[in-house]
Amino acid sequence: MSVPPGSADSDAIAPDSTAGKQPEEKIQRSLFGEILDWMLAPLLLLWPMSIAITYLVAKSIANQPFDRALEDNVLVLSQQVKEIDGQAITQLSNPARDILRADDLDNIYFQIKGLKGEVVDGDRDLPAPAEDDKPPAGSVQFRNAVLRGIDIRIAYSYIDLNRTGKRGPNKDPHLALVQVAETLEKRSLLANEIIKGVILPQFIILPIALALVWFALSRGLSPLAELQQRIRARRPDDLSPIDSRHVPEEITPLVKSLNEMLERLAQTIAIQKRFIADAAHQMKTPLAGMRMQSELALRQTDQHEIHQSLAQIATSSEAATRLVNQLLTLARAENLAPTNQPREQIDLNILARNVVQEWIQTSFAKKIDLGFEQDKNAVLIFGSPLMLREMISNLIDNALRYTPQAHSVTVRVRIDHDEALAILEVEDNGPGIPPAERERVFERFYRILGSNVQGSGLGLAIVREIASQHDARIQILDNPQPQDAAHPGCLFRISFQLNPYDEVAMEGLS
Repeated sequence: MSVPPGSADSDAIAPDSTAGKQPEEKIQRSLFGEILDWMLAPLLLLWPMSIAITYLVAKSIANQPFDRALEDNVLVLSQQVKEIDGQAITQLSNPARDILRADDLDNIYFQIKGLKGEVVDGDRDLPAPAEDDKPPAGSVQFRNAVLRGIDIRIAYSYIDLNRTGKRGPNKDPHLALVQVAETLEKRSLLANEIIKGVILPQFIILPIALALVWFALSRGLSPLAELQQRIRARRPDDLSPIDSRHVPEEITPLVKSLNEMLERLAQTIAIQKRFIADAAHQMKTPLAGMRMQSELALRQTDQHEIHQSLAQIATSSEAATRLVNQLLTLARAENLAPTNQPREQIDLNILARNVVQEWIQTSFAKKIDLGFEQDKNAVLIFGSPLMLREMISNLIDNALRYTPQAHSVTVRVRIDHDEALAILEVEDNGPGIPPAERERVFERFYRILGSNVQGSGLGLAIVREIASQHDARIQILDNPQPQDAAHPGCLFRISFQLNPYDEVAMEGLS
């Protein structure tokens, strides 16, 4: 075989470029850890969010009673403001002032402004509301502000000092501003108390919740551990189904899949055992014959008799070699998964013609007319050329073995346009196969009683296995045109799916 220029150099360089590379090992994750992560991660992420939301809610709850107290103070102060001679005055006594400012924690501030914005009473530096933020007279509003660097909460209201008098349509209301403010110490203290009451129990509940999650996961996954122990306790030769009655519902499909796999494995082992037993039985005959002939040749002194013994040894060794080759072919066909077979587009005309040419000399030696008929168009299918060649060879070999001299064997390739099938037929003029035997002849080592033809009984088993690997249908029919009544013959027909991209065949079907 010639080597393309430069291929030697590329082969020499390729190992060096990949020498340092190691296959990446996949990290095996624990199912327990995976579930625990997915359960705890959201929990630990939501916990800070829960604290933040709780704090905001606590502040809102804490503001409500204090805002109502400020509102009451504004209403009380509003009742103490009067208008006399166009001036706003207050009637607030000193004891009332002391009561207003009496608070252990918060500092209370108030302010009353007259009709022209002058401060009538209270704290002069209390900030006034914005000009555009003037609510309807009599309503109380709230706002946050800063007084002397301290955050405060202010309740304020504009009161109409002329509310009891009668105004003309062109007279403006006499508005005075009343404000009461307080610092936020009590609000913060109440909010913190609420937070402590809510958050502190969570520090106790959270570890308990984690422990319960851990315990629940351990109990939930314990059936897997028990199933593992039961499988490990099995004997190596125990392929009986696993009892799925004591496993959770979610694991039942896994156990069923394992049982199906065990069943297939048991069938495969049974087939292999039967195959080995049959092969050993079939090998006994040629090996025993070779041993007997070799011992006989060692005792002989006549050259003619020695030659006959050696000829028998050669015949037995040829039979043993053929048997071994067929056993290997059958084993390869049975163990090769369809997905692992090298499939390619094949012209069944060309493939069958090439195989027929290989058997021409054998047919001449047997004085049998071996013919070939092909379709006028290419018959394209997908398959393994090696396996299909072996299948056609076994069909031709079987036909030549059972067809007597001066008779014919015909290999035919055609297209069934009605069913969109590629048809391979091998027609012989042998003794034929009774309908009752046509299913059994595909069994390994099965031979029809009364046939004196030598063979291993594996050829048709190989044919069926290869046809099955290619999703082909195999049939045994009567020869429609036998040469004589004594040899009715039979017709082996194998039907393949046509290549859907074969435009010529598809045009013929349409």
